[in-house]
Amino acid sequence: MPSEFVKFLLNLKNRKMAKSFALLGWSIPVIESMKKTGKPFVVVSFPDFESYAAENDIPFVSYQLDEWSDSSNSLDLHEKLKEYNVDVAVPLFEETVEWAGALNSIYRDDPRVLNRAFLFRNKAMMKRKALIGGLRVGLFEEVHNREEVRQFMKRLNEANLQLDGEEDSWVHIKPFASAGTVGHRLLRSMSDIDEKAEDGDFPCLAESHLGGREFSCEGFVHKGKLRWLNITEYVKLGYSNFIPEGNFLNTKRKLIWDKVQQMIDIFGIEFGMVHPEWFLSENDVLSFGETACRIPGGHILELASKAYGFDALAAFVMSHDPSMTEEEFDAMFPPKDYRPDDFYGNVMIYPRKDKIEKLEIPQELQEEPYFLDHNLVPPLSSQKINSREGFGNHFGSVNFKGNDPDRMTELLLHYENVDFYI
Repeated sequence: MPSEFVKFLLNLKNRKMAKSFALLGWSIPVIESMKKTGKPFVVVSFPDFESYAAENDIPFVSYQLDEWSDSSNSLDLHEKLKEYNVDVAVPLFEETVEWAGALNSIYRDDPRVLNRAFLFRNKAMMKRKALIGGLRVGLFEEVHNREEVRQFMKRLNEANLQLDGEEDSWVHIKPFASAGTVGHRLLRSMSDIDEKAEDGDFPCLAESHLGGREFSCEGFVHKGKLRWLNITEYVKLGYSNFIPEGNFLNTKRKLIWDKVQQMIDIFGIEFGMVHPEWFLSENDVLSFGETACRIPGGHILELASKAYGFDALAAFVMSHDPSMTEEEFDAMFPPKDYRPDDFYGNVMIYPRKDKIEKLEIPQELQEEPYFLDHNLVPPLSSQKINSREGFGNHFGSVNFKGNDPDRMTELLLHYENVDFYI
């Protein structure tokens, strides 16, 4: 792997780039990556993290990012960040996207930056914009109660020419603004609407089920152009993935690149990283699921860093800098045609019992040549497991490395069903 990123880091201090980055949220891996670059930054997050930041010499501004009021707003935060010479704001998680959009609209003197941030945070608005721009999306509506979901499912059944006695068309309901799979419910029948949907789910987005092969991309954008693209192979959404993509998806790379660029054009994205999810049909039709502009889940950027030999977390932050030249931007990444020899994957481990007492690592895992390491920790003496929200609350990951994507897929599927906590 060429060492262009190393050269880039060595020359950072001589480059005319952003004065300072505001990292909105909290991520130790991102903070560590930014320290290595030598670029000035400040973390903006909740008061709970202030003592840790002080103990570890992390520039920090304490702020209530979960409220918007006369005393907690982007203009007030903008004033607090002046002493740190911040001119670029970067969202680390979903709930800080609007904050970054508001700050960057001030830094760039462009109110549309905030509008685009709202687009990322409202799935219904996002779908409408994608549809208007020509992307293929499923049928969707905003619904306010179970009866509206029933009517939506009936219309889907009619559109799909369902006959009496055939199974209902599947419907997904999702919160407008939650990250990933949080609050996501799959309703396979009319009876599911009453049994699975809860009063607190509404209002929300209802949409038809998209078939095909689901995967994500991580596209790094500079001045409205896609400059570097990672494709993440989903083995099972919310449980396991690997990088780079397997051989089949790799043959579709040009198709995927062009579709991501189309999405960038439709949404007017100028800088940063996009994380869209797509569904690829058997006849090579790509359907748009949704997109985000924050750090993706599943430790995707960490896997990309290992596979491609560069710091994807630092690149994520610095890709938001409008003052970089194309040459400076490209120097952060491997060549566009570079394909690693080894695949890096992980499976996220969720306890499969309501109560757990110990961690047990199978001997077969320790003897597996593809096994790298894990970060699973033993539970408390006897620990009750809280209910999961989306695909959150995993207890850690088991990591693999190998040169055969088919074998990688087998391993991730297998260990997803292994009881590590008993």
